Amino acid sequence: MIEKLIRRHSIYKGKVLEFCCDDVSLPNGAIATREYVGHPGASAVLPFVDDVNIVLVKQFRYVINQETYEIPAGKIDIGETPLDCALRELQEETGYQAKKIKKMLSFYPSTAFSTELLHIFIASDLHKGAIKPDEDEFVETEIFSFQNTLEMVKSGKIIDGKTIIAILSFANSLK
Repeated sequence: MIEKLIRRHSIYKGKVLEFCCDDVSLPNGAIATREYVGHPGASAVLPFVDDVNIVLVKQFRYVINQETYEIPAGKIDIGETPLDCALRELQEETGYQAKKIKKMLSFYPSTAFSTELLHIFIASDLHKGAIKPDEDEFVETEIFSFQNTLEMVKSGKIIDGKTIIAILSFANSLK
């Protein structure tokens, strides 16, 4: 069932993403094309400000033309570990720094067309500082009870995949 790379074609390489179109040899010997997005990976954080409340980031997402509620997240920079990225993104997007952080899970958001591997962490024992978003990032933070975020997932108010996975995975771990 393994497909073997014959030739890689980089169509476009941007600041974060690379669009690729590869020729591959299939298990039956036929040749096929695989189009995908190369991504350096990302980290996200489910940040608990206390035992029952979490902080979410509200931001406008151009691609879907609407505001979303999300856990803080961002791409892993060159030379950065997933943990370092998670701590940096938490501080940049919310102003909070975590004294306690642990990895919850890692997953591929879309194995059909992206190489992105996303790492989700849980942070607690937070201390507030200054928000330092990227120059092209405009975010607001809001604090919600964890129970409220479960209702927001069920009602469709939270639509971001990584945020839904983090909230439902944590809720499942409580059972």
